Amino acid sequence: MASLTSAINVQVDANDKEIATNILKDLGLNMSTAINMFVKQIIKTNGIPFEVTNPKPSRELKKALKEGNKIIKEIEEGKRTGYHDIEQMFKDILDEDWYQNFKICHWYNFTI
Repeated sequence: MASLTSAINVQVDANDKEIATNILKDLGLNMSTAINMFVKQIIKTNGIPFEVTNPKPSRELKKALKEGNKIIKEIEEGKRTGYHDIEQMFKDILDEDWYQNFKICHWYNFTI
């Protein structure tokens, strides 16, 4: 059986259409495909089905990423020490005698 198609005319704010078109483009979709997806999901779920968004990082995440990039840059410039070995980190932080006598860091509740 051949599939029949039907046109839908929708009036939307011109600015909203432009913004939505750009978002859909970033998602690899066009408006027609997105509307068809929406209609199919309405049928499948018998209601308003889903939300497709581009997640925006929170202010806190942006701040943490900026701080992380700063730390990486300082390590690369030799202004800060980076560690790949937790044992070496504790040896550098703690007195060598203390480290040799106590292999367990109770306040972190793990064994070195």
